[in-house]
Amino acid sequence: MPKRLPVSGESQWNASLTVKFFKTGAMAEKIIVTQIRSAINKPKSQKATLEALGCKKLNRPVEKTSSPQVLGLIDKVKHLVKVEKA
Repeated sequence: MPKRLPVSGESQWNASLTVKFFKTGAMAEKIIVTQIRSAINKPKSQKATLEALGCKKLNRPVEKTSSPQVLGLIDKVKHLVKVEKA
């Protein structure tokens, strides 16, 4: 599969993680998602996305399995969360 270029506004890390996921098929790769900004005055869809990711409070890390679905959720609220490899 050819390497995918990042879409405008997408971080290089997320794009490389997506490419790595599809290349290796590694289902067990874990990432840590931490909410670093408040969801106050944000659209309802972004609040629901944070809830779907399991972010309940600020600065509380949540470990997730890396998949295209989770990476899509993270991309939607990338301005509110910090993502690290586990």
